[in-house]
Amino acid sequence: MKASEDQYPFLRACRRQPTEYTPIWLMRQAGRYLKEYRALRKKYSFLEMCKNPELAAQVTLQPIDKFKLDAAIIFSDILIPLGPMGVEFEFAKGEGPVFRHPLRERKDVERLRIIEPEEDVSFLLKAIQIVRKELEGKIPLIGFCGAPFTLASYLIEGGHSRDYLLTKSMMYQDHATWNIFMEKISEVLIRYLNAQIRAGVQAVQVFDSWVGCLSPRDYEGYVLPYSKKVMDGVGKQVPLIHFATSSSTLLELMKRAGGDVIGVDWRVDISEAWTRLGHHVAIQGNLDPVILFGSVDLIQKEVKAILNLAKGRPGHIFNLGHGILPNTPVDHVAALVNMVHEYSSR
Repeated sequence: MKASEDQYPFLRACRRQPTEYTPIWLMRQAGRYLKEYRALRKKYSFLEMCKNPELAAQVTLQPIDKFKLDAAIIFSDILIPLGPMGVEFEFAKGEGPVFRHPLRERKDVERLRIIEPEEDVSFLLKAIQIVRKELEGKIPLIGFCGAPFTLASYLIEGGHSRDYLLTKSMMYQDHATWNIFMEKISEVLIRYLNAQIRAGVQAVQVFDSWVGCLSPRDYEGYVLPYSKKVMDGVGKQVPLIHFATSSSTLLELMKRAGGDVIGVDWRVDISEAWTRLGHHVAIQGNLDPVILFGSVDLIQKEVKAILNLAKGRPGHIFNLGHGILPNTPVDHVAALVNMVHEYSSR
């Protein structure tokens, strides 16, 4: 660890070192709830913003200019590495990401290419370099990717799914194709994250957004080996955060897959999660994003409850249990950040 990074509470917490207060950052902190972001979205599509380094850097910094957050996260999307793999997708209005030609057969999977990040996602790496220059000495920058299961499910289902019927069908009925699929995605993600680290990010987060649809036994058999491969393949010079939603039944298995920090959603108490995980990993979370639509008194009550459950142990990073929702009151976000700092420093 660089000596200069000792100053950052977020990085210290990732390594379970004492901090003066509990650091806080928020998933999707750069996004639709900010008027500055919405103004840019009137001019550019989402993918245009992701692929333009100057715009991506500008959006990354928007919440940092407004709130006293302890980390920035590069503005991008978990699907970005899929394009260079040979997959076409779009963000359809009201539908989210849509893949017009889902991958459901062995020949489709075999056609996927392994990317060269410096060539294929150079725009992302340039954005990271711009933001690092702007943030130097202020707060650290987080890079990220989607996890193998989550990306595979997007590609197989063609977008969001409620039951993951097609994904699970491949998993259960065509295990050989599933293995090829997950191996390829894992290799791409290792390259993708390491390129972000080389470009300057000081921590990385792996988002397994959809893995909560699996039983623990299925996670262990079909997913854990590939998540572990990604975690093991990422350079150890920066902390790695492993986050999944609806994962309260999977926490111990997620820990086996890897991560210096385990992110948890609001469906499990911080104290219970930490007891199950053991105190030699840091933990991130876990306010329900909907709480931010309530009164300031409600936010205060919930912040105090989470901090009390964490008991001031080194290694707690305050965050939401998932991303900030559109139309979240901006003044409530500011209040949340200030509350976490104030109450945890007492």
